Amino acid sequence: QVQLVESGGGLVQAGGSLRLSCAASGRTFSSYVMGWFRQAPGKEREFVAVSWSGGNTYYADSVKGRFTISRDSAKNTVYLQMNSLKPEDTAVYYCAASNNRMMVTTERRYDYWGQGTQVTVPS
Repeated sequence: QVQLVESGGGLVQAGGSLRLSCAASGRTFSSYVMGWFRQAPGKEREFVAVSWSGGNTYYADSVKGRFTISRDSAKNTVYLQMNSLKPEDTAVYYCAASNNRMMVTTERRYDYWGQGTQVTVPS
């Protein structure tokens, strides 16, 4: 079992930055693929970024070049640095852990989820 707790959300003006954190407890998360997803009001949850334990990362086109996913195994924490934020980035952001290595841009491939943290970028 892995418990995930996100933090760091808030309200930020367009063009600003936020860093989300996801702390994992229980079994070490170093072997898991860690992902970030988001869900905007009235929309389905969508993939944002993923980090494999070997260091590879992958991003949704909508955030590529603006967001960076990273992980600190010593702290059992994964981060999402969000720069140049836009109103369309407004959503609840979730971190998730997966035992799978493939097709990890799909939420059903994830085994554990955090409760989410709200990010609001006013227009």
